[in-house]
Amino acid sequence: MSSSIDSKLQLEEAEAHLKSNMRTVAMTALAGTSIEWYDFFIYATAAALVFPALFFPDSTPTVGLILSFSTFAFGFIARPVGGILFGHFGDRIGRKRTLVLALVLMGVASTLIGLMPTYNTIGLAAPIILSILRFAQGLAIGGQWGGAMLLVTESSPPNKRGFWGSFAQAGAPVGVILANLAFIGISAAVSDEAFMTWGWRVPFLASVLLIGISMYIQLNLEETEAFKELELLRQTHHNDSIATPVAKKSPVIDALARYPKTIALAAGAFLSVQVCFYILIGFILAYGSDPNGASISRDNMLVVVLIASAVQIPFQTWASSYSDRHGRRGIFMVGAVLMGLWSFILFPLVDTGNLILAIIGVSGGLGALGMMYGPQAAFYTELFSTEVRYSGASLGYQIGAIVGGAFAPTIATILWTEYAIVWVSVYMALASLATLICVWMLTETSGQSLSA
Repeated sequence: MSSSIDSKLQLEEAEAHLKSNMRTVAMTALAGTSIEWYDFFIYATAAALVFPALFFPDSTPTVGLILSFSTFAFGFIARPVGGILFGHFGDRIGRKRTLVLALVLMGVASTLIGLMPTYNTIGLAAPIILSILRFAQGLAIGGQWGGAMLLVTESSPPNKRGFWGSFAQAGAPVGVILANLAFIGISAAVSDEAFMTWGWRVPFLASVLLIGISMYIQLNLEETEAFKELELLRQTHHNDSIATPVAKKSPVIDALARYPKTIALAAGAFLSVQVCFYILIGFILAYGSDPNGASISRDNMLVVVLIASAVQIPFQTWASSYSDRHGRRGIFMVGAVLMGLWSFILFPLVDTGNLILAIIGVSGGLGALGMMYGPQAAFYTELFSTEVRYSGASLGYQIGAIVGGAFAPTIATILWTEYAIVWVSVYMALASLATLICVWMLTETSGQSLSA
């Protein structure tokens, strides 16, 4: 009887320790990804509101906006490169150390953007340097997602993988909120002239906080159990003089060889999230505040996106928990359908010029998007085996990012200015249809083991 009670107490203590450890890992991943995405998104906000005048002053407003959004695209071009580079090391040396390197790179690149001179000071060199630093941001975000996502999901119990994974995913909307709060706060605190002269730099300079978070992760978090098992397996094979494909091949090449269809479908599944997300948080700022359109003020449009991003978070958490009980694919596909339909409601609501209706329009879109983005961490984790999981998941995610998100604001701007805003809705709906088809073609993964 006594041993039974002791066993029960030990089990309860183990469960309490696991839950406490998961909270620490999840909140640390949330903090790291939030500031990482904050860095990535302050560029999107600045590209819509500030950079056209500062780095492309000789262009017309429309051309300047297109050029500014084009430098924004450099970050997406770099993301698959970052996914390959960091994916290789993430599958070789571990999730934690690779995540730390990505966080430090982002912190340095973003801080340098806040320090760099503009076109009026150094001429053409300014947009060139800006593009290089944006490329560095893309490398970092390409590596960060896989590390943060796996740090959480590989540490989670199978029946809670979606829920805990949603904390890493919540970094994206939290990053948008932080970026918009930063610009709203600075804009309210200083004059328009001061904002354009130096105020816009402050949100970028705050990125130095990432270096502190990266140090905390390095010193306080453990490597995931799945990677520890893989390392033990590799060591056993090495001691037994058994040569394995994992030991000789690059994890990226191995992932491409073993999972070409899965990587392609994972990339396609991400299209709707990427196309619609950057239209909803980037393009919409320029569209909503256009003097020839709805003409909502710049600060009010930032508030619209801020509130809508806050709405996205509970949608993501609910959808992720739902996916633990009922599967990843179903809720993902429902989100794609809703996103495609809502794209035709979004712009008429913003066109009213009414702040409340604009909030409803953007919130509806980000809510539907959260139903896809929330379960994605667990879904992509479960698609690949441990020895190539960082590489495979990152490749699917980042290829989808460059195809879907890199030029989404630019394409949306061209469709809007050259044709009509309804074609932006068609663009969003087609991306959602592609996502629906790709997710339907993937297999259900919920609850499966992640053991090496």
